[in-house]
Amino acid sequence: MTDLKPSELPTLQELQESIDELGAYRERLYQDVLGLGKKLRLSQKKIDATIAAHPELNRLDEVMNQLVAQRDSQKTD
Repeated sequence: MTDLKPSELPTLQELQESIDELGAYRERLYQDVLGLGKKLRLSQKKIDATIAAHPELNRLDEVMNQLVAQRDSQKTD
């Protein structure tokens, strides 16, 4: 993953806190996009397409997946 020494790696608790905070932020952003789409009276299909193509939501998913993988690899070490 990285060339950090074990003492420089984040703890499992730090990783989990980051995952939880990003997850909460992602959910708020998702709900905001969804709510805006409904306010604009967009079709559900259009709202779903907008969410699927939303760059910040996609980036959050990528980062959260990386953090989960890092957490899981540290659990097995």
